[in-house]
Amino acid sequence: MSGTRKLVGVSIKRKEDARLVVGRGRYLDDLTVPGMCHLGIVRSPHAHARILKIDPAGASQLDGVLAVLTRQDLPELAGSVPPLVPDLRPYAHPVLAAGTVRHVGEAVAVVVATDPYLLADAVERVGVLYEPLPAAATQERALAPGAPRVHDDWPDNMAGRSSGEIGDVTKGIARAEVTVEGRFVCPRVAGMPMETRGVLAVPDAVTGGLTVWDSTQMPHAVRSAIATILSLPEERIRVIAPEVGGGFGIKGHVYPEDILVPAVARRLGRPVKWVESRREHFLTAATDRDQEHTARVGLLRDGTIVGLETSFVRDHGAYPTLGHAITLSTINHVPGPYRISNYRGVGLNVVTHKTFSAAYRGAGRPEATFVRERLLDRAARRLGVDPAELRRRNMIRPEEMPYRSGLAYRDGVPINYDPGDFPAGFERVLALLDYAAWRKEQARRRGSAKPIGIGLAAYLEATAIGPFEGATVRVDPSGTVFVLVGVPAQGQAHETTLAQICAEELALSIEDVVVLGGDTQLLGYGIGTIASRVAAVAGPAVARSAREVARKTRRVAAELFECGDDDVVLADGRVFVKGLPSKSLPLAEVARAAVRSKTLSTDGGPGLTACAFFYPETVTWGFGAYAVAVEVDLEACTITPLKSATVHDCGRPINPMVVEGQLHGGIAQGIGSAFWEELVYDAEGQLLTGTFMEYGLPRADQVPPLDVEHLEHPSVINELGIKGVGETGTIAPGAAVANAVEDALADYGVLIDRIPVTGARLFDALRAGGRWPA
Repeated sequence: MSGTRKLVGVSIKRKEDARLVVGRGRYLDDLTVPGMCHLGIVRSPHAHARILKIDPAGASQLDGVLAVLTRQDLPELAGSVPPLVPDLRPYAHPVLAAGTVRHVGEAVAVVVATDPYLLADAVERVGVLYEPLPAAATQERALAPGAPRVHDDWPDNMAGRSSGEIGDVTKGIARAEVTVEGRFVCPRVAGMPMETRGVLAVPDAVTGGLTVWDSTQMPHAVRSAIATILSLPEERIRVIAPEVGGGFGIKGHVYPEDILVPAVARRLGRPVKWVESRREHFLTAATDRDQEHTARVGLLRDGTIVGLETSFVRDHGAYPTLGHAITLSTINHVPGPYRISNYRGVGLNVVTHKTFSAAYRGAGRPEATFVRERLLDRAARRLGVDPAELRRRNMIRPEEMPYRSGLAYRDGVPINYDPGDFPAGFERVLALLDYAAWRKEQARRRGSAKPIGIGLAAYLEATAIGPFEGATVRVDPSGTVFVLVGVPAQGQAHETTLAQICAEELALSIEDVVVLGGDTQLLGYGIGTIASRVAAVAGPAVARSAREVARKTRRVAAELFECGDDDVVLADGRVFVKGLPSKSLPLAEVARAAVRSKTLSTDGGPGLTACAFFYPETVTWGFGAYAVAVEVDLEACTITPLKSATVHDCGRPINPMVVEGQLHGGIAQGIGSAFWEELVYDAEGQLLTGTFMEYGLPRADQVPPLDVEHLEHPSVINELGIKGVGETGTIAPGAAVANAVEDALADYGVLIDRIPVTGARLFDALRAGGRWPA
């Protein structure tokens, strides 16, 4: 660092909010360009069907309809949407279906019109004749002998098998004195960002290239996909992510529409915009979770875990775009913060006739936590041990660090947990909840119509996977410092946190730093805003670039001051000679001099600019825990959260206020999955929860006060000590809520094997437990 100005670790107000709260943000649907027309998509009403005929006449005869196009009209779309992680059985994901559709909502034709309201009518008038085919819409049906195949060139519906193993789980379970088993279900859910997806593509008649605005988390991946399928050089394609109103992983890969809209724009030679309706989002935006586990844990009488095993199926829907990634994430996270010497996790990756799955905030971690923490609570009950005490006895101790789990992460690197004090963090969450007091209140309420339950869940979270992110830092001759990054933002406060890193390195005010991102023209290479990785991967790249700019600044200033480089100090946006503060220059003047500086002729060229990329060796690991007390109304079959507490180790926080906001948002989504959220399909693959009337999101008055505390154990993976925090809050609420409800109803023998724990499921569980006659 060049000066003494401390900005990293300070809760500075978010810079981006000044425009967003007054409505000056520019989202995809706010963008218009001259000559722009609108695209609508004709989507399949069947989960599995053969397309026999498409009749455009009903739509094309309407005034204002410019084109009705099918795959036959767009032969350039014969290629497949590229998977983000291509490590399972090869498959073809059509941009526009031809011949066969594989899920409800799959695109079969497009309509282009001058007016979006006319367009809605025109889409309805395109006639499509289908031959419905049998569907495999559930995991069980897809795996059954003779099941309808999702992909005709596959022998079955198995995309592949994922596994991980520590020690010998068979021997471990064999020596167990107590064994607890269970079948646990985390159903299909989806992110529901305030802004749905959208694409605006503008062709360039001169260069033959394209400018594409896209509500995406991965502009560089979108650019590569467009270039591949449309046979264009990537340099001819510019992809820009404008303001993005939420992503949560749902926008973290390439969709057919990302390629379809640019293809139509090229064909028509004019700008084309598509904006997803909320109904389309329910039908076609990628989903996640959808895992069914059969698991068991073996323990000695003193509570020591001697074996842990899970076998599960993950339903990928029609196209396994993320390959093994989420399945392996679950397998690697099942051991959690405990000493597990014998473990085996096996996941079957299955395709079905449903919308394809990818990643939603948490991405494999909530499922792992749900399975493990449910088993531990039941084991504690069998042993007659307090659930907190059982966890204490098995938690990895600080003196055991660095702790190697015995597994390898999906990047191929052996898992080595970052430093931390898991037991101390666990005790903090118990104190924040006031665990002992709630146990006393639980005893007082026992036998009443409104019993209380307490649920705990501890976890580890891997974040910030590579391979890289980069940043360019440039001091403009005006004195403004521009930070150019490849990652787009969807509310994570990049304009604030990355500016804090840069400003601290250059010893200037955060107001003098402008962060620009999400534009493939600003930085040629980038991975994206996924996997809780921006702060921990792009952050070090910003620091390195800014550090290099500071070094160049000292060289140029030394030339101007006629002194040594080491005698130059940067502070408060100025450059001066050490011990002679009166001999100083503003940074802007040094930047102007740097353009013609002779000293930089052998040091990378003119100007105060630098570009660096950071390649992490592997992921960071952070500990967290969530505790909740709930009241169960046995007569009304309702569950009310009374108090919750969260601790999480984010390493070195850049901006504690932003970290807390990330945790609050994630916890709210985790609570939604615990109590209400589930995408339900019928046997034919039809979505039954396709509006907010059926798919329950948590309201503000349903989320309890969120008591959050940060733990700070710097990561050893990056020089800033940062651990990712974007997905943290979603990981544990489902497990803790299920534990709390089962704890409240232990007298009735109620077992909670799946989330969400809805009123209807609670009623069924109470009836099965003998609360009411069948």
